[in-house]
Amino acid sequence: MIPTMTALLVLGLGFDFLNGIHDSSNIVATMISSRALSPRWSLTLVAIAEFSGPFIFGVAVARTIGGGIVDPGAVSMTALLAALASAIIWGLLTWFLGIPSSASHAIIGGLIGAMVFRSGWAVINVAGIIKVFLILFISPVIGFIFGYLVTKLILLAMWNATPRVNDYFKKGQIATSIALALSYGANDGQKTMGIITLGLVASGYINQFVVPLWVIFLCSGMIALGTSVGGWSLIRTLGRKFYKIRPLDGFSTQLSSAIVILSAGIFGGLVSTTQVVSTSIMGVGSAERINKVRWGVAGDIALAWLLTIPFTALLGAGLYWLINRILF
Repeated sequence: MIPTMTALLVLGLGFDFLNGIHDSSNIVATMISSRALSPRWSLTLVAIAEFSGPFIFGVAVARTIGGGIVDPGAVSMTALLAALASAIIWGLLTWFLGIPSSASHAIIGGLIGAMVFRSGWAVINVAGIIKVFLILFISPVIGFIFGYLVTKLILLAMWNATPRVNDYFKKGQIATSIALALSYGANDGQKTMGIITLGLVASGYINQFVVPLWVIFLCSGMIALGTSVGGWSLIRTLGRKFYKIRPLDGFSTQLSSAIVILSAGIFGGLVSTTQVVSTSIMGVGSAERINKVRWGVAGDIALAWLLTIPFTALLGAGLYWLINRILF
């Protein structure tokens, strides 16, 4: 079990590092594009906040991964390795193409594919997976609505303001980016914690699903490290391709996204930071002018979202077969 547990830790921490690089764009893109803070300071600030998220708000999302998707008693180390490997491959592919994709969808798809291939559909926690999928697919809609409403309220309150109000929105983004980064750490940062803890249970290192402190520390640290490196092509996609981001847009996007993601994370709901931030950006732009948003770019990203779970599920099944053949 020692070699497979070591491999799981390496893959899990590698996934977290990639996730940090990949999803740093979701948090800092609007702040950098609106020139609220320099890129290096933006990335450093959110990395610290992401690391702190699980320690402040708990690990409810990790517990959802541990028992809300598949039967924990049926989990094998091979299936967990295949799930992580499929999510990493998908993350690298979308990173190379500069397309924001969902790490949440990727890890869930990989885990479902590997476990169904191993044990059949009976292993799926139907009630749990319905809840997970419902939150995953509703949260982007809520992000759009919140982005739209927050912007409308701000525009109404600031209808007679001078251009100097942009200075307040620039400074305000420092606070909202911290809130968004904390919510990211309390949600996306916990997916791998759940997978690694499942591996510790499956390999007999621990008797029940309780996330060890050292797992929280390592996973949070790797995501923070990845974020500090930054994914520049993805930052350009989110920060420029929808429309030109102003300080007001950045503030509204971060505030509405943080509310949605943090609310879900506290109650153990899995959401995609990529989806929520992207749809919040679109909601903010639509509140100002419907044709301000470049909907063609939004369509390309939506296609990547729709493909993620089927692709990673098939890949997870194939990798399970391959890893099983190599190891056994």
